[in-house]
Amino acid sequence: MRLRQRLITVQTVLDAVESYDLIEEYPGDKYLPSYLIRAEHGNTVFHMQIATDVEGDNVRIVTVYVPQSG
Repeated sequence: MRLRQRLITVQTVLDAVESYDLIEEYPGDKYLPSYLIRAEHGNTVFHMQIATDVEGDNVRIVTVYVPQSG
């Protein structure tokens, strides 16, 4: 996973669950409905796109990144 390259660990994503805020929905995404989420952990604000596989009872992280300011 490229999370380590972006300095956002899986543990950071999991620890930030309480701060998740829905930014945008993509219900007609190509493979699965997906969502853009804003989250915070410590002093780090990051965005992630997740895809939801309701039938498989699964959430998949598509990407995680620190948004550019400005």
